[in-house]
Amino acid sequence: MQSPSLDPRVTIAELKELRALTQDENGAQRVAFTPTWRTARAWLLVKLDAIPGVATHCDQAGNLWATLTGKSERALVIGGHIDSVPNGGWLDGCLGTLAGLAILRRIAAEFPSGPPVSVRLVDWADEEGSRFGKSLFGSSACSGNLDLDEAAALKDKDGITLADALRAQGIELANVKACGIELTHAAAYQELHIEQGPVLLDLDLPLGTVLGTFGVERYAIHFHGQAAHSGSTPMNRRKDAFLAAARMAPEAYAITDREGGVCTIGSCKTRPGIVTSVVEDCEITLDQRHLDPAALARMLTQAQEASQRFATEAGATVSWQRLWHIAPAPFHPDLIELCDQAIHETSGTTHRLPSGPLHDAAELAMAGIPTIMMFVQSLHGISHNKIEDTKEDHLEQALISFDRLASKIINWIVNQ
Repeated sequence: MQSPSLDPRVTIAELKELRALTQDENGAQRVAFTPTWRTARAWLLVKLDAIPGVATHCDQAGNLWATLTGKSERALVIGGHIDSVPNGGWLDGCLGTLAGLAILRRIAAEFPSGPPVSVRLVDWADEEGSRFGKSLFGSSACSGNLDLDEAAALKDKDGITLADALRAQGIELANVKACGIELTHAAAYQELHIEQGPVLLDLDLPLGTVLGTFGVERYAIHFHGQAAHSGSTPMNRRKDAFLAAARMAPEAYAITDREGGVCTIGSCKTRPGIVTSVVEDCEITLDQRHLDPAALARMLTQAQEASQRFATEAGATVSWQRLWHIAPAPFHPDLIELCDQAIHETSGTTHRLPSGPLHDAAELAMAGIPTIMMFVQSLHGISHNKIEDTKEDHLEQALISFDRLASKIINWIVNQ
């Protein structure tokens, strides 16, 4: 089962080494552009510099690239991110980066005169977006999808702008999208990640093939009624904004029963917010996600129609404000098949599932590069938490399967 030159135990030991270097009693502290993150990057560079034939550099957005030049300029890109959320887990993001490190080592040993195609590892900068609330910073700059005007307006909790924080790292926000040149010869992209959810855990499976990342529709829904005394106003005379909003919760679940995907009402604010008054204004936030763009559009339409119906029934009015939208990012069908094959060869059984969280892979897919992700089971179904964990034998299977997937994709690129 084990690849000739890839020992997964070495990578697991390196993951533990990185954990000891960058974690405290509350969890991982590799927040992007902090001293601990820079320590992790320096540690990674030492590992990369030890691989014969590998050249490293940082691009205009702070992404770290390691390139093993092949007989063809066409390249397999392997991605991950070494940054974490504050108090994060030991595997989120860095598993993919260190898996790529292991594959570079194996390919450099197997092909001392150069592999059939170039192989590149990228450690994306600030995937998590913990400080400024902008996830996928480095990969969205590289794909060209980063909105520079939106990014220029971002500030952290101390009022420091993203532009100033980047400048302290030697990065000019206005120039970050120039890093898109890195994708000129990218022929395929693969990424390994912990699932961060309970699907594989509930199925008792170590590995899964990811179909793509969900598209997202996120709105603030504002219901407006009329404040009135809670003791003297008969029930049939009320214009209760909260009544309309409250009816959206079971409807959100009913929509997913019909269409699949997921819906979440994540917040609720009322005014005047006192026990002696009927609610005049109620604002809720709705997050809807689906892999199928048509189904996502139907989910949104059904929610909008339901909100109007509930508002009318409650004697209120309703308005919607879009907070965020991103289209679904389906992965490449050929690479989905290859990922299934790699998992079957290692573990015997696989499962295809979408990703609810976003990943850098979504940016690569939206840039038109054939993309695939592999998930490994998360114990507890928990991530972004110091209790995040995965069984070591599952990590071993993931590393071996991911390496096999790399070989299959290289052959796929050669035969294109």
